[in-house]
Amino acid sequence: MGTLLKMPAVDRALGRAIEGRRISLEEALLLAEHCSTELLLETAGSLRARFHGRTVSFSKKVFIPLTTLCRDHCGYCTFRRDPGEPGGRYMTPEEVIAVAEAGRTAGCKEALFSLGDHPERVFPEAREFLRQRGYRTTLEYLAAMAELVLEEVGLLPHSNPGLMDRASLEKLRESNVSLGLMLENASPRLLRKGEAHWQAPDKAPRLRLETLEQAGKLRIAFTTGILIGIGETVEERIDSLLAIRGLQETYGHIQEVIVQNFRAKPNTRMAGHPDLSVEEMLRTLALARLILPGEVNLQAPPNLNHSAFPRLLEAGINDWGGISPVTKDFINPEASWPQIAVLREKTGAHGLTLRERLAIYPEYALDGGFVDEGVRPYLRKLVDEDGYAHNGGS
Repeated sequence: MGTLLKMPAVDRALGRAIEGRRISLEEALLLAEHCSTELLLETAGSLRARFHGRTVSFSKKVFIPLTTLCRDHCGYCTFRRDPGEPGGRYMTPEEVIAVAEAGRTAGCKEALFSLGDHPERVFPEAREFLRQRGYRTTLEYLAAMAELVLEEVGLLPHSNPGLMDRASLEKLRESNVSLGLMLENASPRLLRKGEAHWQAPDKAPRLRLETLEQAGKLRIAFTTGILIGIGETVEERIDSLLAIRGLQETYGHIQEVIVQNFRAKPNTRMAGHPDLSVEEMLRTLALARLILPGEVNLQAPPNLNHSAFPRLLEAGINDWGGISPVTKDFINPEASWPQIAVLREKTGAHGLTLRERLAIYPEYALDGGFVDEGVRPYLRKLVDEDGYAHNGGS
């Protein structure tokens, strides 16, 4: 992979990408197999400049892990807990408000809710917690907590709760400025025994794509992405990006695509699985920039790439994701956030400017059709005239 070959087909594929024209699965595979890393990065960088200028954004967020209970058993996850394990519970409304208030005090504008998939379907303890508070499902409780944070604290909620049906999406839209669900991968092969998504029914690609499609029909600004290095093939990565591209071309609601690299964690089934090399991460990011529509915001988490994170800018990303000055990354607790000042310095060293955005990207913030009428007053308090965070960059 990455061998530099003088092939007319490679040149044609690169030419189509540079012109902003859609490339096929075959062309993407050709680039993955035969295009040099240097040329891929150069092309991706030019596309980033063409569609997103010299600005790289980030969101100042507070991380609210509403519950670690989850019915799935992914091979790489240390976030999930069973009832009775340390941390295996729901946060109370008082705890949610306390964390959100700490975030507001630190200048955060986004409240990121993360939680396990449908724990009430397998755990009596989860059903009892919800019943005592008048809720049937975790998604109902999430909607209430997002509304509480919006109204009481003024932070803009962005929730990543796993699979959502249409009714749940409609309800969450009333309090969330945007929503998210990682596709991770479009291949059902990864659900087989021993693979990364074995014993994780909510990671079925068909179901996750259905959630993304319903969000498009409801005009919800949506974040998705792929998780790479979990045993997938290069073709499966590309298939996943093509599936996301198709949704964006149909509905126009994919505000952001994350390319997240696997990091091995102790006490998981995949503890001995090797991490991706920096070069493979860069190549996948560059391919994502070439495959996806030019307007899509491309993100890679800096805290999962150690000291090499500034190199991700070479691959055409235009966003660093959420950075929290208050809470750790509960999904990847071993990986600390970079300081915002360091992020600005490293971004500037690449000739780019760091700006603070909200949990909804500028082009979606300025398009009122993607924001519920009840959320708009809270958005107006935090958004600048160009769609970024008011007094952003701080």
